[in-house]
Amino acid sequence: MIRLLLLLPLLAAAPAFGAPLQGEVQANAPAPAQAPLTLDEVLRASARAAPQIVEALARERAAEGRALSAAGAFDTVFEVDGRSRALGYYDGSVVSARATRPLTDNGGYLYGGYRVSRGNFPIYEDESYTNRLGELKVGALYSLLRDRLVDERRTRRTLAAGDIDIARFEREAVTIGVQRRAIDAYQNWVVTGLRLAAYRDLLNLSESRRGAIARQVQLGARPEILLAENDQNLVRRRALVVRAEGDFQAAANALSLYYRDEAGQPVLVGAERLPTDSSALSGVAAAARANFAQRRPDLQVLLARIEQGSARLALAENDLRPRLDLRGEVGKDVGDEGLGGRSRTPLEGVVGFRLSVPLENRAARGRIAEARAEIDALEARSRFLRDQITTEVQGINIGVGAAERLAEIAEQERLLAERLAVAERRRFELGSSDFFLVNQREETANDARVRLIDAQARIAAARAELAAATADREALGLQP
Repeated sequence: MIRLLLLLPLLAAAPAFGAPLQGEVQANAPAPAQAPLTLDEVLRASARAAPQIVEALARERAAEGRALSAAGAFDTVFEVDGRSRALGYYDGSVVSARATRPLTDNGGYLYGGYRVSRGNFPIYEDESYTNRLGELKVGALYSLLRDRLVDERRTRRTLAAGDIDIARFEREAVTIGVQRRAIDAYQNWVVTGLRLAAYRDLLNLSESRRGAIARQVQLGARPEILLAENDQNLVRRRALVVRAEGDFQAAANALSLYYRDEAGQPVLVGAERLPTDSSALSGVAAAARANFAQRRPDLQVLLARIEQGSARLALAENDLRPRLDLRGEVGKDVGDEGLGGRSRTPLEGVVGFRLSVPLENRAARGRIAEARAEIDALEARSRFLRDQITTEVQGINIGVGAAERLAEIAEQERLLAERLAVAERRRFELGSSDFFLVNQREETANDARVRLIDAQARIAAARAELAAATADREALGLQP
């Protein structure tokens, strides 16, 4: 009795028998149920990690790098030059430094420099002399005719900016295509899963009926041939299930190309994440919007190429103009008077110009003809693409309407077929119907169910096609 009283506190503090300790996992605990896979989840994964989209993003970055290189034509350039006579009668040495800054709105440039010399120079190098602290100089060159509005540097920068736009539009086109295929893969996975569920339900009817028929055969209430007929029907339905299982596994494998984890690796989705009904096929809500053609990236690519063609045309027309450059320069020597004399000390100002007129410029005229022909071709292609997009969207809208009407008819057919199948099954159980007729009713009802699934799949596919044709980024899961 005393030992029992001493053990009571220990028993009270110990965990109940069979209860897991804190942090212990029961080996037989059921796995947590996973939520059905949604289209939005697939689209997010595809937009984040699809290799085609990653590749398109890399091409866009490459275009940005080329644009940065083109902008390098406007970088400030600093240069230093030194010269000293090591042998000979004269011992003059000179060091000069110069910084040049191209103008961003003109073909000219600004410059500034510093120069200092020591020693003697021959008379033909008299300009090398400076005062003791050197000479400071600033100047500018400004184009008045050729290169005033456009020049090769600015054109390269414009073309590089157009390349960025083209790469961005091409990336959007690739993304739309990938998202469109991701929707197809998800919808096909859902449809094959729903078909598999329909064939399994049909198989379960035969399996559940077999026990009742076997008992009736044993009691002599039914002929034995009826059991063989049911088994034959069972094997046929099992073959349908096996075929549907293969289609479902193939659809899951195709879906893994777009549904990826955080590391970008494909994820093979199991049947436990399959949606339970066809409502998963209504995830794309797309409708034709105004100015949908302007939203298409392939049309935007053509418009960007037309702008690039216009830039090339402007550059070729620029080469036909005469060149007239105005130049101004101010210089000042500082410090004590050097060996060159006092003529270096006053402030100097120089103004000049340069004129050149092209007489035969067939290269420029050829480039003008080429650029104009290219623009005409791109404009004709853009007009056709606009018409094609309009016709395509109108055709898809017609297809959506027809698919919706067929789905309504298929739903009515399914309801009627299921009612007949239920009534025929009840008559068979009561002995008022034969085995052939009840199987025929069940298979007709199941075929109507599958046709309804296919009709709903056609609606979903048409809506996805409409979203891609109108570049509906929100419907394709591409909103920021």
